[in-house]
Amino acid sequence: MKKLLLLLLPFITLAQGPPNCVPTTIIINLDQYQGETYWTIEDTSGNMLTYGTNYGSQPDYASVVEQRCLPEGDLTFTIYDTYGDGLNGALWGGLDGSYYLVQCNDTLIYGTDAAFGNDSIHVFVSDACPPVMGCMDPAYVEFSPLADTDDGSCNTLKIFGCTDSTMYNYDANANTMALIPNCDYVLTLYDLIGDGWVGSYLEVTQDTNVYQFWIDTTAYTQDFIINLKSPMPVEFRFYVTSQAQLTTPHCGFKLTNPLGNTIIEVLPPFIQPMFKYKIPTYCGNLCIEKTFGCMDSLAVNYIDSVNTDDGSCYYLPGCNNSSYLEYYTQGFTADYNNGDCQTEAIWGCTDSTAFNYDIVANIDNGGCIPVILGCMESLAFNFNVLANTPDTCIPLIYGCTDPTMFNFSVIANTDDGGCEPYVFGCTDSIMFNYNPLANSDNSSCIPFISGCTDPSMLNYNPSANTEDFSCIAYIYGCMDNTALNYDSLANTDNGSCVEVIMGCMDPNAYNYESIANVNDSVSCLYDANCFTGPGIPYWLNDPCYAWVISVDDYCCENEWDTICQATYDYCNGTWVGPLLTRVQIKKELIMITDLLGRPAKQNKNQLLFYLYNDGTVEKKLIKQ
Repeated sequence: MKKLLLLLLPFITLAQGPPNCVPTTIIINLDQYQGETYWTIEDTSGNMLTYGTNYGSQPDYASVVEQRCLPEGDLTFTIYDTYGDGLNGALWGGLDGSYYLVQCNDTLIYGTDAAFGNDSIHVFVSDACPPVMGCMDPAYVEFSPLADTDDGSCNTLKIFGCTDSTMYNYDANANTMALIPNCDYVLTLYDLIGDGWVGSYLEVTQDTNVYQFWIDTTAYTQDFIINLKSPMPVEFRFYVTSQAQLTTPHCGFKLTNPLGNTIIEVLPPFIQPMFKYKIPTYCGNLCIEKTFGCMDSLAVNYIDSVNTDDGSCYYLPGCNNSSYLEYYTQGFTADYNNGDCQTEAIWGCTDSTAFNYDIVANIDNGGCIPVILGCMESLAFNFNVLANTPDTCIPLIYGCTDPTMFNFSVIANTDDGGCEPYVFGCTDSIMFNYNPLANSDNSSCIPFISGCTDPSMLNYNPSANTEDFSCIAYIYGCMDNTALNYDSLANTDNGSCVEVIMGCMDPNAYNYESIANVNDSVSCLYDANCFTGPGIPYWLNDPCYAWVISVDDYCCENEWDTICQATYDYCNGTWVGPLLTRVQIKKELIMITDLLGRPAKQNKNQLLFYLYNDGTVEKKLIKQ
């Protein structure tokens, strides 16, 4: 059990939770045994205030973020592991997990010791975060986007407009610059060593939108385009999901607006497992720059595109009376009348091919209406409300007129609203992916393939799409039936097999074998205290001598005679001729043992040892 006393720093008070509660973030980075982990928070009386559990459905190494609002006072955070080995996933071939608590942008508890045992207790004192005072009404000039407590400073209502007096659309009554509502920013992520962020990520939040970014390639920088609103504040939170990011911190980021201004830049390394930044954004303003030139359309040098007259207009002599034809035909606007005005201007349609041609007009008024042939019957399919000259009418034919639809009618000219879209899919009801809603077969039908669909099982079938409950779990062990530690239940060899080494394991014997792991007690040689024979007092490491004196006491107690020698030669295979013995010698089976020297029956498919009365041992494996 490990204990830690911490002081929670101020945090912005949330609306939810009990009075004077402190917003707290609990982050659990799980290992591959997710369902073993849970946590609780209790007060000093042992009353449970909140907890986190049921993580078994999470994927391996998931990062779980829990938000809580805790009361002020001494509290106890306890994290448990039902197996008793903590978040020590690396011990079992995976990755270690971790956990930490955050208040007021400070990481209060960070657990990197994955093997914490069955529980780890941390005790801390919480204290409500101080409020951020300011005007909270965005309709006022004094509005502060970071404030969470109104201080009554809202005094001046915002009047939006261009507040730049050098601009064309400057508004003297405006007190708040009119901003571009939203635009695309460039978010640049840094990685000092170019190996990606290894599971860590940057969370960007504005209003109700939450985005997550990380470098998942072998790059030192990576740019992302993100659309943000101006001037709504943006919150940046950095989460570390890999312990390696703390031992070798190398992450950073920068946000740049379309004007090329850096809104925020945090250079690596980050110094805490999790912290946040909150800043307002700025896309740009809606001011229009002044453009200078002649704005009098009657002037020779009139410029339509300018918005500010600079007094540069100039004019020519001629007909300057717009009631006369010459005013329009001379090609310029006269500065003064020189008597050229002669013919009265008559406006009308001067196009003889137009529907409303005016034979007396001498100046076209731009109102000519072309002849439009069409059906003028309102109940016809091709009724043309714009037609002014009758043409052939076509009756209405109802149906689906969309050629992209399933029930398209080639003869219909009026859509009846009953079009049915193509729904592609498998239309064979006996197939695995049969789609009852499909009306067009796309040759995608997949037959049912039964098998084990669990990739964690020994007999997992990647081609199977229908579980047949035949899955067999991996059982690791030694699968070599000739090995000392053979496991008949194992189906997956883990390389742990130990070779059988036969020998005498009695340290009192002359032929004791220190490396033997299976006792061959028959081969052990001892001092028989004989004063006869080829080995006096004992023929070391000679099993035939030991056997002779065991079957013929005379050879040990009296003398080593010719019968003793003949029996000895019989044992080592050098005797020729009839064998003369004082005892009847017949090779007989004494015992059958397994690899561990335990008595056994003549089982098949098992390595066994056969011990005979003449001191010999046979190793047999009878196959089924």
